[in-house]
Amino acid sequence: MSTVDTGTGTGTTTTATASAPRPSIGLVTVLRVGFSRAGSETRMYFRTTDSVFFTFLFPLIMLAIFTAAFGSSGKIGTAPDGTGGISVGAYYLPGMLAAGMLLSGVQNLAVDIAGEKGDGTLKRLGGTPLSPLGYFIGKTGQVLVTGIFQAALLILVARVLLGIDLPSDPAKLLTFGWVFLLGIITSAFLGIALSALPRSGKSATAVVIPIVLILQFISGVYLQFYLLPDWMQNAASVFPLKWMAQGMRGVFLPDSFANLEQSGSWDFPLIALSLLIWLVVGLVLSRVTFRWIRKDT
Repeated sequence: MSTVDTGTGTGTTTTATASAPRPSIGLVTVLRVGFSRAGSETRMYFRTTDSVFFTFLFPLIMLAIFTAAFGSSGKIGTAPDGTGGISVGAYYLPGMLAAGMLLSGVQNLAVDIAGEKGDGTLKRLGGTPLSPLGYFIGKTGQVLVTGIFQAALLILVARVLLGIDLPSDPAKLLTFGWVFLLGIITSAFLGIALSALPRSGKSATAVVIPIVLILQFISGVYLQFYLLPDWMQNAASVFPLKWMAQGMRGVFLPDSFANLEQSGSWDFPLIALSLLIWLVVGLVLSRVTFRWIRKDT
């Protein structure tokens, strides 16, 4: 908005507001500003205690709790003769990695951006050369960086402190890479889109956290997915977390566990397709619903 002299000729200056179009910015500049913004967002993230606890450390804490609480019950997937199977910690590690992606992207960004709308941060950013695309790049970059650190810490603790065996097959490592990358970017875009749902920053946690929590319970994060009723498994298949968790199970669990999936296999092509669809949906919704200023304010 800009203030202009209306030229009334009465000796006084009358002002009117006009919408000033944003100057055209080249893609290189957008990328440079976006990457710079990602660095700033990452630093601000680690300075926020509640974000670090509830999104960065939460999957690690839950893995430790599940391992301590259910570790004495024996291995999961043990054969009738008592052989084979994996530890409780090893089984839940893939789900916690998937949950970390969801928390870092969907929960963190949805709550964070809703808060920025409420306290006027987005309004101030809207008056700067920062474009929506640059803003998206900054937020997605922050989620990618923090998600990498989170996954690395979770895997390190799982190996060093919990003694969980990690995959060494190059094919599985490659699968981990693309599942993680698709999952974290998809979660970031969905988080940006979901931030339009809360009516205020104060209500953001009440709106976002129940959605994220329900998805974790029905998608094989806190409960063994193959034990859930068919209708719940089908419902979870609509959402991306189920596919992220299944992809991580395909990387970290023995191949024999593929028989416990709905189709009896890891379905990596279907995982890639589902996550790509949700990535596009998240990107479109983010751009359509994103506003520097809420329409109802």
